[in-house]
Amino acid sequence: MPTSVLVVSDTHVPQKAKAVPGAVWTAVERADVVVHAGDWTGEPLLDEFEARARLLIGVWGNNDGDALRARLPEVARTTIEGVRLAVVHETGAKEARERRMDRDFPETDLLLFGHSHIPWDTTTPAGLRLLNPGSPTDRRRQPHATYLTLTLDAGEVRDVVLHELPVAARDRTGVLPHPRMTT
Repeated sequence: MPTSVLVVSDTHVPQKAKAVPGAVWTAVERADVVVHAGDWTGEPLLDEFEARARLLIGVWGNNDGDALRARLPEVARTTIEGVRLAVVHETGAKEARERRMDRDFPETDLLLFGHSHIPWDTTTPAGLRLLNPGSPTDRRRQPHATYLTLTLDAGEVRDVVLHELPVAARDRTGVLPHPRMTT
């Protein structure tokens, strides 16, 4: 039976963002599985994800303190609908990432990661799919804050969608974004 998955990372609540956007909470409540690839930065956020998600898979990131590290693994592994899934926060530099991940995750079909706040979607020479959802709260130099949804079904990763969130009136640099026309 198809399993819907929501993937987020680098929420940085409450340090860099006051809250997770409402659209993400709506997606959390719709998903069969929620994955958070680290840098929560606050235990209350983990508590809220645990309360709202049907099933939560999470790891700690480099900005997560001892309390979060005590509750979450550095690497999470599971199999869902025949897809061997791993979650980790950091994968290192983008140069040679595919070769390193083939070496480090040889029995994995899908690797979800964070850290860079930059969406990523590639497949390694060995067939490992690498996905980074970006960040729904701290877009850094990206045009949009983002998160991913996908479906796992019969050993396949399908329907991967990068969702772009509206830019706040002021981003964290204090610069107003360019106005957009909406229809």
